[in-house]
Amino acid sequence: MTLPAVTEDSIIAAVADAIRTREPLLVQGNGTKSGLMRPVRAAHTVSTAGLSGITLYAPKELIISAKAGTPLAEIEAALTEAGQYMIAEPPDLSALLGGNGNPQTLGGIVATNLSGPRRVAWGAIRDHVLGIRAVNGRAELIRSGGRVLKNVTGLDLCKLFTGSYGTLGVITEITMKVLPRPAATGTLVLPGLDAAAGIAALSAALGSPFGVSAAAWLPAKAVPRAIMDGISGPAALIRIEDFADSVTHRIGRLRDQFAVAGAVTLDTKASRPLWDAIRDVRPLAPRAEDAVWRVSVRPSAGAKVLDALDPYGVTGFLDWGGGLVWLAGPADVTTHQAVEAAARAAGGTWALMRAPDALRGTVRVIPDEPPALARITRQVKAALDPAGVFNPGKLYAGV
Repeated sequence: MTLPAVTEDSIIAAVADAIRTREPLLVQGNGTKSGLMRPVRAAHTVSTAGLSGITLYAPKELIISAKAGTPLAEIEAALTEAGQYMIAEPPDLSALLGGNGNPQTLGGIVATNLSGPRRVAWGAIRDHVLGIRAVNGRAELIRSGGRVLKNVTGLDLCKLFTGSYGTLGVITEITMKVLPRPAATGTLVLPGLDAAAGIAALSAALGSPFGVSAAAWLPAKAVPRAIMDGISGPAALIRIEDFADSVTHRIGRLRDQFAVAGAVTLDTKASRPLWDAIRDVRPLAPRAEDAVWRVSVRPSAGAKVLDALDPYGVTGFLDWGGGLVWLAGPADVTTHQAVEAAARAAGGTWALMRAPDALRGTVRVIPDEPPALARITRQVKAALDPAGVFNPGKLYAGV
């Protein structure tokens, strides 16, 4: 049963009923990311999809506020009209997750802390959330942060709620920092580099003074031929965004620095759809029956993760200079355990992003926290959701 929730008051009432009856709630927006993490078994669903609309946009102040159910496309359209953008480049994973046709919402992006290629240079969604309004597990409306850049005193609930997957409360409104949209985008394509050599080039580019805003490596079969015609084999991709003359100059300097045979420069028209595809994880192209994982490691270990999982039929590509490894492979326990082991051996972490309910309901979808951190997590959960009504079991079994 989906409980109608078109106002904060109706959400408060729904949460109060859940507390009284001890019946858990599935918290979601349009349900476009319901396939992420563990399946939730709940008596009722509270959707924030009816909470929609931009409530404040001050382009000169570089801030925007919107209700949690506001379609991301609506926000991006308003920002584009004013020549601005969302800093962390949030992805659209609807193709990856088998979307239900509904638009993804601002609340869903914040609740999952999903960030795109620009994360490597400008930080994650979490870093740009200035304020939230939310309903906690005591059926109280709470506020954290505000509408200016320096506004946090005490506990920053914005950071806690961002990436909490609806387990701490129901986010109803969000204030975000935004930035001016660059006039031009350029991409330097370095073909023929294997993963290890590609990561070395990406690291050098990110450490250069040229202001690289994204750095990825694609295996041969993931290179989009329609965009990079004539490129054969794997390729390292380096993006620069700024005004046109600056982009041209800096891309040229990088090209001279690497002097890789067959290097290609892509202009704005070719670059933007390429990075949109990487943002939305389209180069992964998993089979319908595949599971999908993302592994976060130090960039120098990204190639080792790919090599370790190749015997299991797992394929992938690298973003964030090699620090983010997107993987697709057989949806079985053996392969899942191999991904866990490869991430652990590389000193990183992992998340199961897509799998049949039978798998994601029985295995860990994220690593267990160290005991000290797990105690803090339980304390935070108990403080914000004492009755345990919000998305039980979404991240950890029994929590």
